[in-house]
Amino acid sequence: MKYQPLSASLYQKNRQKLAEKLGKNSVAIFNSNDILPTNADGTMKFRQNNDLFYLCGIDQEETILLLAPDCPNPKFREVLFLRETNEHIAIWEGHKYTKEEAKLTSGIDNIQWLDAFDQIFNTVMALSQRVYLNTNEHLRAGVVVQTRDARFIQSCRERYPLHQYDRVAPIMHELRGVKEQEEIDQLQIACDITEKGFRRILKFVKPGVTEYEIEAEYLHEFVRNRSKGFAYEPIIASGSAACVLHYIENKKACQDGELLLMDVGAEYGNYNADMTRTIPVNGKFTDRQKAVYNAVLRVQREAMKILLPGTNIQDYHREVGLIMQAELVGLGLIDRTDIKNQDPEWPAYKKYFMHGTSHHLGLDVHDVGTMYGPITPGMVFTVEPGIYIQEEGLGVRLENNIVIQSNGYFDLMRNIPIEADEIEDLMN
Repeated sequence: MKYQPLSASLYQKNRQKLAEKLGKNSVAIFNSNDILPTNADGTMKFRQNNDLFYLCGIDQEETILLLAPDCPNPKFREVLFLRETNEHIAIWEGHKYTKEEAKLTSGIDNIQWLDAFDQIFNTVMALSQRVYLNTNEHLRAGVVVQTRDARFIQSCRERYPLHQYDRVAPIMHELRGVKEQEEIDQLQIACDITEKGFRRILKFVKPGVTEYEIEAEYLHEFVRNRSKGFAYEPIIASGSAACVLHYIENKKACQDGELLLMDVGAEYGNYNADMTRTIPVNGKFTDRQKAVYNAVLRVQREAMKILLPGTNIQDYHREVGLIMQAELVGLGLIDRTDIKNQDPEWPAYKKYFMHGTSHHLGLDVHDVGTMYGPITPGMVFTVEPGIYIQEEGLGVRLENNIVIQSNGYFDLMRNIPIEADEIEDLMN
């Protein structure tokens, strides 16, 4: 791997937390992701299943993790199954985990090749009453292909119809939503790499450069710092394109007098940064641009202050909406009549700020975690208000990543320039 792996002690701790949540005499199974095809004999780049990675740290295809904390045979309480390598695989695909390497990475003693799975699983099932199976239950997931987990669920229920089956996803959401310090450290590295990319861009951007050239500059800086690259498809949106929330074409030339909105983040060790900055292409904000920019910055800072333990994320979003409403009135974009006559289901401010302010961040960019329960220390959130004025061809979004603490928050992007004056100074 390019990245420095975390200690096996983290994965041992994560498995122990899961074991404490499982029912008595149960077994939980986690499968790696598939390698997905493109065309002909092409494949997409492999990305490990985040639940499996969270529990064992193994970053390799065709991996299965079996956990049966109450199994009367201690050697079957944790079993990791790997694809057995050979000389042919080594020549064509490169090195794969040995059993000893997998043991050191995961902290699991019993490492087996995949061909041993059926026999061991059959034994463990005979000694278990409940089976926890995994699925992607993210609130915004749109799963249209049959995953390895889905195929396993089907075969398992056919083979063992009399067991009690349970969903493990809600437990994983609860656990992964609160980060251990080792995970926060990885997120900090991803944010630090993102900072290096942004500072590089501040020296590069000028009228006439293209959005795709800017994208290339980010990628160069990310990869040279041991990142796989972008944590998600980057948004490099100049001028009116900034008003398209998921603009990823990145094809235009940046024009003098425009603003450039960049929603980018580096990945590091499968953990993800998620930053947005908006800068003037020519290095100088106009008065109107600066007024909108500073309004967004004020909303972001107020939002960070109220993202506190015990807060409900839905109530938080409503409160941020009221802060934004006041800023939009100050900018002359809405007035008191608009507010008086607004649809409560779609308040007047949403004409110019139509998305949510925060989401969980971690192994997924839109990470799993509660969106209705109370916020707790150790959760990591984005804070990303924006104002999009289509009639002016002007869009501003600012986004930082913060760790919730018992008495406030810690900003993982505290060192990334954000003040308008600082942006101008660095660009000039």
